[in-house]
Amino acid sequence: MEKAKISAIQLFILMVLYELGSALLVPLAIGAKQDAWFAILLGMLGSFVLFLVYHKLYTYYPNLLPTEYMQKILGRVMGTVLACVYVLYFMYDASRVLRDFGEMLLAFAYPGTPLFIANALLILVIIYTVRKGIEVIARSGELLFIFMYVLAISGFILIVTSGLIDIKNLQPTLEKGLLNPLKVAFSETLYFPFTEAIVFTMILPYLNDSKRAKVTMLCATGLSGINLAITMLINVSVLGVNLTERSVFPLLTTVESIQVADFLERLDVFFMVSMIIGIFIKITVLFYAATIGTANLFKVSSPSRLSYPLGIIILFLSITIASNVQEHLHEGLHVVKTILHIPLFIVVPFILLLLAVVKNRNKQESKNI
Repeated sequence: MEKAKISAIQLFILMVLYELGSALLVPLAIGAKQDAWFAILLGMLGSFVLFLVYHKLYTYYPNLLPTEYMQKILGRVMGTVLACVYVLYFMYDASRVLRDFGEMLLAFAYPGTPLFIANALLILVIIYTVRKGIEVIARSGELLFIFMYVLAISGFILIVTSGLIDIKNLQPTLEKGLLNPLKVAFSETLYFPFTEAIVFTMILPYLNDSKRAKVTMLCATGLSGINLAITMLINVSVLGVNLTERSVFPLLTTVESIQVADFLERLDVFFMVSMIIGIFIKITVLFYAATIGTANLFKVSSPSRLSYPLGIIILFLSITIASNVQEHLHEGLHVVKTILHIPLFIVVPFILLLLAVVKNRNKQESKNI
């Protein structure tokens, strides 16, 4: 592990920015139609249970990275294999978010620019940040957090003053009862974006006050969930369900609609800067987790030396991951859930916790004897 510490407020900020990240880009939970906001809140509440599982594992091994305590729980061979799976997942997820950034940049401002160039520019900045360590990442998050929320509040005020919001687009509420939002919550929003924050189990050992970890994680998830729900409320109330569903980037379409007194318009830059901030933090956290996890598994004394080769792998993976943006979004919102999210976010942590409880109980009993 890097010899560094971060505060609870820095962890909180990183988690909020991470969970907002690329989730602001897509029509999140739109399968629930005008109840998308409710499906997001249900997914947030469901994620609290899983965060308590992750936190309980952390309390058993507060000074160890998950790549280390997996070996203690499962044995050296199985633990190493499982740890490698998680490291590969972090790299895969980073490449997916990098692809989100590239597609957004090309659609928004640079349609003639090769995707490789757009992605390469961001990954170079991220490599530099990761090499500086977790403390620099955390301090960067503090600065960007303030900037992002200033933009978000300004954008919200402009949307309201533009008179774009039509409450009728949000009606009827719960037209088909609770079943549809529940189905969307536990098939989509529970995994993306909330329990994707399992990556922060790699960051928790750096926390300078371990007692504040649980409250910090739950509060950060609560704030990001409320923000995402408000964002979808605005998207649907401005665009309507059908246009939100058809739009690749509905928040961009909403922001493009802003027009105040025939003077303030074309405020796409609000959307663009906010997205870059969220995506930058999300990729950086995933990349950092993959770097320190790889260094821990292969006993590399200086994790920063791994940043360039791993960054190049993430860059090329982001290009080859899908042939077009529709395939990329379909894979991220539907396919990956069954293959990766359910096993890695739910099944494996519960099994690890069960084994950790048994091992620690046996250890305690042997001490008493």
